[in-house]
Amino acid sequence: MRIILGFIGGVFAVVLLISLFSNLATYFRAPPAELAQSVFHREPKEVHFSSDGPFGKFDKQQLQRGLQVYTEVCSACHSLKLVAFRDLKGLGYKQDPEKLHHYHYRALPKTNGDIRLIEAPKPRTKQLQQQILSGILEKVPTHPSAHGFVKGRSIKTFTAPHVGQRVVLRMDLKQFFPSFRAARIQTIFRTMGYPEPVADLLGGICTNCTPREVWNKYGLEADYDCRWQARVLYCRPHLPQGAPTSPALANLCTHRADCRLSGLAKTVGARYTRYADDLAFSGDSGFERGIERFSTHVAAILIEEGFHVHHRKTRVMRQGVRQHLAGVVVNRHLNIMRSDFDRLKATLTNCVRLGPESQNLDTHADFRSHLEGHINFVEMINPTKGNRLRRIFEQIEWN
Repeated sequence: MRIILGFIGGVFAVVLLISLFSNLATYFRAPPAELAQSVFHREPKEVHFSSDGPFGKFDKQQLQRGLQVYTEVCSACHSLKLVAFRDLKGLGYKQDPEKLHHYHYRALPKTNGDIRLIEAPKPRTKQLQQQILSGILEKVPTHPSAHGFVKGRSIKTFTAPHVGQRVVLRMDLKQFFPSFRAARIQTIFRTMGYPEPVADLLGGICTNCTPREVWNKYGLEADYDCRWQARVLYCRPHLPQGAPTSPALANLCTHRADCRLSGLAKTVGARYTRYADDLAFSGDSGFERGIERFSTHVAAILIEEGFHVHHRKTRVMRQGVRQHLAGVVVNRHLNIMRSDFDRLKATLTNCVRLGPESQNLDTHADFRSHLEGHINFVEMINPTKGNRLRRIFEQIEWN
């Protein structure tokens, strides 16, 4: 009897394996565009379009626009024969030829010993990501507390709510962009209401796995520990810092944390804003008395949400000291830090006296636009000081 049951079980397992491999073969032989059409044009009973989610209301037309973007992306990948765009398994970590990479890499050492890796997508990859950004991600509303990489918001709107407060609490997150894994990005698209194959492909295009040879080119033997930690962090598919879709996806992934932190701040009468990985809280004397305990609760929430707090950068700034956020002083009114203003003023003055070529120490390709961008930032924060710098800038003689 046992032999008969075992034989029947074996036959059943073989049939299942044959059916599975046949379905996989059909899946990989079908062009992505045709596969997308088969997914999109199912009956509503098979593909569920969610109308309500944590980011707000969604209608079927919004989802169909996103599905249309997905169809275009699939067609582009198939026509360009770039199958490795959707690297869901992290296979790009073992790709040695540089021609197979879809990103340009630049490792920048930080002052604390860590490494910041800039991953700039190549033109074809960037074009696909821009389609996803304009067709899907820009349609999703962000949390009111998020001010980084959002149209109509800036560093000025990030710091303005904290002007003139009795105490300001500043916290920072470690490795903000690479902390978002591919599974988390795919979940964002599924939460929007897209079917699983759509969400997986879109998430795969928006994430990247850094090849190991990138770290072999960086640093000396003394930097082995630092390179090893960076390799472990970037070896799995993650959100690349430098892709056009990364800021919007990072804000969406932080949505629940923003909701919890803003609710926590309201319970103690404090204000909360976030600019990328910089978190700011401020309040009156009541908030000042329990600020140490409050920062512990904030750190606990961030850890529960999958973030790592940079405790060395946590600052409690009272009215007796300079309260600054993202390089902007917020004690009585918005102002530029004195050291930054004096440095920029000295650079402009030397450009007038000695010529702009003598001050372009970092060899910027467009040094004039570089200086003008700094002046525009000062004019946004403090128009009076900005006008003073503008008058000096207009005296520079450009070749």
